[in-house]
Amino acid sequence: MLEPTLNNELPEIPGKRYFTIGEVSELCAVKPHVLRYWEQEFNQLNPVKRRGNRRYYQRDDVMLIRQIRSFLYEDGYTIGGARLKLVSEKQAPAVESAAEKTTATDQSLVRHMINELETVLSLLTVKK
Repeated sequence: MLEPTLNNELPEIPGKRYFTIGEVSELCAVKPHVLRYWEQEFNQLNPVKRRGNRRYYQRDDVMLIRQIRSFLYEDGYTIGGARLKLVSEKQAPAVESAAEKTTATDQSLVRHMINELETVLSLLTVKK
């Protein structure tokens, strides 16, 4: 098993649709019992369960597990802190897209304000 700080040296994720818990354990360098525990702690981690309660993880699940592993083992977050970090990162793209929509309007407003300030400055320098 890899050292906790070697997240960037994890094996490449194969191009499969579903992975067993054993495969995910090897891909993420986390023991199966830890994966089962994380399922209880992180609502975002919800593998498909089929006959006999066998877990099948998808590629997104594997990426999420690697992210959780990074938060806990490399960044030193607690379980609660990692949970909050995941929630805040999921909301961040929505905030960014809203900011991108208003960027053009904000830029035109800033240009207008700069023009007004330059006009006021020119009036003040003329009166001296």
